[in-house]
Amino acid sequence: MKSAWEAVAALATGFATTFKHLFRKPITEEYPEYKRPLPERTRAVIILTRDPDGGERCVACYLCSATCPVSCISMQSAEREDGRRYASWFRINFARCIYCGLCEQACPTSAIQLTPYFETCERDILKLVYEKEDLLVDHGGKDNEYNFYKYAGVVTKVGDKGAHIKEAEPVDIKSNLP
Repeated sequence: MKSAWEAVAALATGFATTFKHLFRKPITEEYPEYKRPLPERTRAVIILTRDPDGGERCVACYLCSATCPVSCISMQSAEREDGRRYASWFRINFARCIYCGLCEQACPTSAIQLTPYFETCERDILKLVYEKEDLLVDHGGKDNEYNFYKYAGVVTKVGDKGAHIKEAEPVDIKSNLP
């Protein structure tokens, strides 16, 4: 008998909640006119940023495409005369992207960054395939001062071995011999 009373009490509580909301004025937000403020860490459309020198940050290491769970990122690497790597082409399919942010976390150069811009609705699905020219911006994004080649220890016009930020001088291998 006890379980029957509990069931009736649970039904009455559910109906009371429904009845309470039945006479409230509905809250309607007109979307295009009013855009709800998004949380600060909202992840949406990807951009490719530049370093403080104005060069592309992407070194085409393929880590973003390797970590992407839906395989929506593809690129081709190339190397300039000064030894600096870059992506000769970079493509992302936003029709497949799930905005998980794994590509941003995997990027060693902070080239890929997710922005809070989420309005990417298109009737033609091919318009959701973005090329490098569509993604590349003229700023550094969240970290304007970071320059991968000043920390990486790669010999380029930025510096030689041992001349980079927080890098120790190269060890003379012959000095370690017995």
